[in-house]
Amino acid sequence: MKITFCGAAGTTTGSQHLLEINGHRILLDCGLYQGRRDKSHEVNCNFPYFDPALIDCVVLSHAHIDHSGNLPNLCRKGYKGNIYATFATRDLCQIMLADSARIQEGDVEWLNKHNAKKGIAPITPLYTEQDAEKCLRQFVTLNYERPMLIAPGVTMTFLDAGHILGSAQVLLEIVDEDDGKTKRLLFSGDVGRGKNDLLCDPVIAENVDILIMESTYGGREHEVPAGVDARIGDVINDAIRRKGKIFIPAFAVERTQQILYVLHKLFEENKIPEIPVFVDSPLAVSATEIFRLHPEGFNHEVYQDLFEKDNPFGFENLTLIRAVKASRELNDLKGSAIIIAASGMCEAGRILHHLKNGIGDSKNTVLFVGYCAENTLGRRIRDGESEVPILGGRYSVHAHIEKIDSFSGHADHSELLEYFARMTGKKERVFLVHGETKSSADLQEALLETHDGKIEVAVLGREVAL
Repeated sequence: MKITFCGAAGTTTGSQHLLEINGHRILLDCGLYQGRRDKSHEVNCNFPYFDPALIDCVVLSHAHIDHSGNLPNLCRKGYKGNIYATFATRDLCQIMLADSARIQEGDVEWLNKHNAKKGIAPITPLYTEQDAEKCLRQFVTLNYERPMLIAPGVTMTFLDAGHILGSAQVLLEIVDEDDGKTKRLLFSGDVGRGKNDLLCDPVIAENVDILIMESTYGGREHEVPAGVDARIGDVINDAIRRKGKIFIPAFAVERTQQILYVLHKLFEENKIPEIPVFVDSPLAVSATEIFRLHPEGFNHEVYQDLFEKDNPFGFENLTLIRAVKASRELNDLKGSAIIIAASGMCEAGRILHHLKNGIGDSKNTVLFVGYCAENTLGRRIRDGESEVPILGGRYSVHAHIEKIDSFSGHADHSELLEYFARMTGKKERVFLVHGETKSSADLQEALLETHDGKIEVAVLGREVAL
């Protein structure tokens, strides 16, 4: 039995981990690497550590593109097996993979125009919308806590991860033919913070022998506790006093719905004036509709609201925008307004047009409510760069830049330590993935202070015998 780290090792994107058990190959996640366009396309186009046609099954932790986004390419290159996921993950992938395909095609068009000036040969998209649709035919869905045999001697169970709707930890109960031992391996996926406005807390796994654990926020604490909404009210009220707009780059799935739920409460409690709110993202609009179809994913309060209120993710002054024309008209909007648009890392989507038009105005606010990976536009703005590249031009940053990490879907350093400590079992081998180098190292150091097992930071391309 062995594992090969094929992605999300030394970085937070491109989650792919290959398990070889009893002569079968199980791929945990198949995400896109996200970063600079040219490098991203090169990394995502190929699968250097395995042949897609030789994979026996895929287990998907959740629908975020850095975990699911290369599945159509995998299938396009010969994978024919099952893709195991929760019900909500499958429904979200239906819209997210199609959206990813459109982004791939748009990025390639831009890159080819740029490269043509240098005499570089054109490239093709990773996959098309039709590839994304065909990939969905291979999904096999099941709920949390429903064990399923997925390979000889390997039983898989999804446990709620509390990260986004449908997100799961993957528990594998393995009868290893190599040494005759029974082992319990847990892949954490992305771990939620707990006390989320929408979701249930992460389930605590029991009797874990081998752990593959995310480390996104290793060494870092979120600024305020989860569930505290007063800060966003302060940011909005400050912008309104300046007669400015509030631009919120937000992931279309979970983060947008969480923001809408919080805004709904703030309006109801008269903590912010009833200014117009726009969700300018066809993907976010579709995702919000899917959220209402999956009550099984919500905490008790939201579960009750789904049955007692018409729509806990909607309110009178909310406008959901799909059409490009309506999106462009927001550029001429007078007065204060809240504009929520994808992507959360500002790498694609309509948020780029809003930033282009609004980031230079000191009355405005750009409010980040989630993590931005290295080398993304969102990270550059968050880190305080005075001038940033947007859609081929360079723009001075004069808008107020605010960060509220309480909306993060990832557990922070202390919360990861608590998650680990509450998990039972020997945890003899621990591999830290999905983290930048320093974050993984900081979490490793902290875990070693209290744990006697072997804790390693995953290395891209490395094979480890288990």
